[in-house]
Amino acid sequence: MSYLAVIDLGSNSTRMVVEELQEDGNFVELRRRKLDTRLAEGMDDNDGELTDAAMTRVVDALLEFQQDYMMFDDVTVVGIATAAVREAENQAEFLDKVFRAVGVEIRVLTGDQEAYYDYLGAASALDISDAWLLDTGGASVELVGIEERMATNMMSLPFGAVNLSEKFKLNVDGVVSPDAIAKATKYVNDQYFKLPWLDDTVTLPVILLGGANRSLARLDRVQHGLAADSDFHGYEMTTAAVLATYEKLIKMTRAEREALLGLEANRADIMISGLLPLVELIKRTGSNKVIFSSSGVREGLLQEYRMNN
Repeated sequence: MSYLAVIDLGSNSTRMVVEELQEDGNFVELRRRKLDTRLAEGMDDNDGELTDAAMTRVVDALLEFQQDYMMFDDVTVVGIATAAVREAENQAEFLDKVFRAVGVEIRVLTGDQEAYYDYLGAASALDISDAWLLDTGGASVELVGIEERMATNMMSLPFGAVNLSEKFKLNVDGVVSPDAIAKATKYVNDQYFKLPWLDDTVTLPVILLGGANRSLARLDRVQHGLAADSDFHGYEMTTAAVLATYEKLIKMTRAEREALLGLEANRADIMISGLLPLVELIKRTGSNKVIFSSSGVREGLLQEYRMNN
């Protein structure tokens, strides 16, 4: 048997999956790990550079993950990085730190590549013909228009849960001010306005990826008496329910959001900023439901690996 480990250096979390390649070409997942490392944290106040503290958190996570994937013989390790590393002024320094620590060369995905792998991963796992796809990360969002299961438009935009929260002070302990919400909303809408293909001529569902969106799914499941820790893949919400949840969150203090989120309380400071891109996409496109996908960029890479090997 051969094994493939994928490590994903995201802007908010660092992730790893270990997959076993079967004789029929399919993969079986053996390990999945995630650590919240906030790689994008503090970049705006650090002249666009990753901070030493953030880089150290990621390297420590990778050393921990290495102990997991090195348990498997004949393991191939693939590393990717997304928006925070893509935008970092000290990208080369960080990639060198990673290589010296774990011996893995990290491939920094372009925004278009990230959007493509999101599409490939979600389309392989959901029976959806026409939809919007939204992946809200820590420092970017990826948007894809899907028609007849084919990606027709793809775009990466330079805002996400972490950098929106820091830029517009949406992570305060008290209730977030209406002025801060208004400024963040205008910023997101100004970015969406630049995309002429993003319209409401046809009402389509929104496929959701990304940490804040996953937290939304788990929160809604709990409120409906379902298990938060079970697989949310394919779970659906009406957009009316999404908007109601968002309005509830922006009226809460950070402590109240922590209590509501329970096991995901560590996302309380970026939950509003993480949902804002979705809320404004719903308003712009007139979508009436969202569908959550647990299959995204890493699964898209696996699909490509299987096709090429």
